[in-house]
Amino acid sequence: MSKNCGQPDYSQYHFRAKGKILYCLEGLLLILLIGYFFYRSWIACLCLIPLLFLFIKEKRKDLAKRKRQELGIQFKDMILAVAANQKAGYSIENAIRESYKDMEMLYGAEGIICKEIRYIIAGLDNNVVLEKLIYSLGIRSGLPDIVQFADVFFIAKRSGGNMTEILQKTAAVIEQKTETDKEIQLMISAKKMEQRIMNMVPFLIIFYVSSTSKGFFDVLYHNIAGVIIMTVCLGFYAAAYLMSKRIVEIEV
Repeated sequence: MSKNCGQPDYSQYHFRAKGKILYCLEGLLLILLIGYFFYRSWIACLCLIPLLFLFIKEKRKDLAKRKRQELGIQFKDMILAVAANQKAGYSIENAIRESYKDMEMLYGAEGIICKEIRYIIAGLDNNVVLEKLIYSLGIRSGLPDIVQFADVFFIAKRSGGNMTEILQKTAAVIEQKTETDKEIQLMISAKKMEQRIMNMVPFLIIFYVSSTSKGFFDVLYHNIAGVIIMTVCLGFYAAAYLMSKRIVEIEV
């Protein structure tokens, strides 16, 4: 099934104008730091401009991942609310309608899950079957838990399965994965801080030596041999950064 027009695709993150300007400035600052500390050249800064696009791409990927994680947590809370409403005697469609009030209290009307519930309600009002709406959310979310729930929900809805039990089990599985992820993030939080500090160490070393020993690095700047050596060093630094980033990114 294709992703519905006008509804968010959580595999992509779309910057607001203010956010895009802020991250562009952050990327330009990084380019200036690299250009100064590794080459001491404005020409080098201009040659490094393509790094800005890579920086924005990685930032967009990180923000999209964070938004998906947020959606997963909010979806779990919605499922619990829907299960409680079903126990109170509502049909599955009306249980979802009623869950909006609880989600609005928890996350506000602009919360991710509140927007998704509004999409579902609008679809139901236009006679779109609930299974299709849930499946659309699963596809757009890119989260295996929601995709698997959509598949099970479709089968159970058509075969008359116990929806309340399915909803509760789904919420329990998502909650368990969320708690596990929180524990992992807590355990590696110190390592992430160490990673950020180590990322700054090369710049701090160059700054310290340059400040205390004037001219010590002059031989590495404004000549072909120096440019080659510093480019190799920059390559090693980039490889070490990417490797450290992969090590601390553990997904459940």
